[in-house]
Amino acid sequence: MAKKSAVNRNEMVRKLVKQFAAKREALKAIANDESLPLEERFEARLKLAELPRNSSKTRIRNRCEVTGRPRAYYRKLRMSRIALRDLGSMGQIPGLVKSSW
Repeated sequence: MAKKSAVNRNEMVRKLVKQFAAKREALKAIANDESLPLEERFEARLKLAELPRNSSKTRIRNRCEVTGRPRAYYRKLRMSRIALRDLGSMGQIPGLVKSSW
């Protein structure tokens, strides 16, 4: 099980990303629009830099829903390989059979 502080921090980042998503997208559109004057685009870049760093989508860390483990994460299942193996061994995931030889 991962540290609760790390899991909670990641949840806070997810909340910030959702909160600032529209504003960040609008500023990025202005900053990347080459038909606008250079001063206006630069001003949009400065406003974008003033937003909290944790409101950027790249700051989110994919973590296992079951254990909070940050590595060996399967996006499709939203869990780590270890949690997948444990649930598969207990027969809680339909169609998954743990192989052993």
